[in-house]
Amino acid sequence: MRRREFIVLMGAATAWPFAARAQQRERMRLIGVLLPANADDPEFQVRIAAFLQGLQQSGWTIGRNVRIDTRWATIDAAEIRRHAAELAALAPDVILAQGASTVGPLLQATRSVPIVFPVVADPVAAGFVESLARPGGNATGFMNLEYGMGGKWLELLKEIAPGVMRVAVLRNAATPSGVAQFGVIQAVAPSLRVEVRPVNMGDAGEIERAVAAFAHSGNGGLIVTASGLAQRHRDLIVTLAARHKLPTVYFERSFAAAGGLISYGADFIDQYRRAAGYVDRILKGEKPADLPVQVATKYELLINLKTAKALGLAVPQTLLARADEVIE
Repeated sequence: MRRREFIVLMGAATAWPFAARAQQRERMRLIGVLLPANADDPEFQVRIAAFLQGLQQSGWTIGRNVRIDTRWATIDAAEIRRHAAELAALAPDVILAQGASTVGPLLQATRSVPIVFPVVADPVAAGFVESLARPGGNATGFMNLEYGMGGKWLELLKEIAPGVMRVAVLRNAATPSGVAQFGVIQAVAPSLRVEVRPVNMGDAGEIERAVAAFAHSGNGGLIVTASGLAQRHRDLIVTLAARHKLPTVYFERSFAAAGGLISYGADFIDQYRRAAGYVDRILKGEKPADLPVQVATKYELLINLKTAKALGLAVPQTLLARADEVIE
């Protein structure tokens, strides 16, 4: 063996124990995850997979330098509050939480544990952050809503169902974003010669009665605006739209995947991947107060051709050409 080779080999052998010990000394981090869904929800499983992939790309490996405590809290408000309190008590390094239904209870439970939300409609109006540019507290993340989308939803409804003259807008009137989304749709309606009316979502019975009453007159359609309440009643709303033959535009892809006619909204998978970047930055020492809330950068249009056929609608080729996904 040449002298140079021997020195290189010995140097590597000497360095290895130090590298191994350094790796062993690497502090294990804890990430909490709070989701308003069941563990078998396919949409949420794909989102979490994107989040984990993003973490891995930033150098985080489960079992080596990070542990993840995932709480599938379902859509029950009491369960969400319970899991939020339990996660906060564990004092993890950061918590990932989707939507106002989880972020609100978490902020009631802790003002010190960093929180990253991949999806929230309007965090300023909800009181989660002081401003988009400077969140100021222990929460930051990504918005899934740009209010101008309300006009786009109405345009899409008229494009796929030109005969629609009356539109019921399902909203959560208890939230600022619910009121604002309807206001945008109402402002656009005259230019499209459509009459719009708000339908305030409550419990399942209230939604069912309101949709049935609206469907009595002809030429009707629905727009389902962004809210946790709409997510909670997703399957019911899709079923009611089919039962009453109402062409419906939804704010998020899971509705179209569940049988809804058409959806247009932020790409949640992309937002979970971006949220992993914020979690990485927090784990490396940055503070949520200094990380600006970001708006969605990717949107997706889904069309369910099977539902269109059941409603007797011929989807224009121009609309099909713009779709990111067509369900047949």
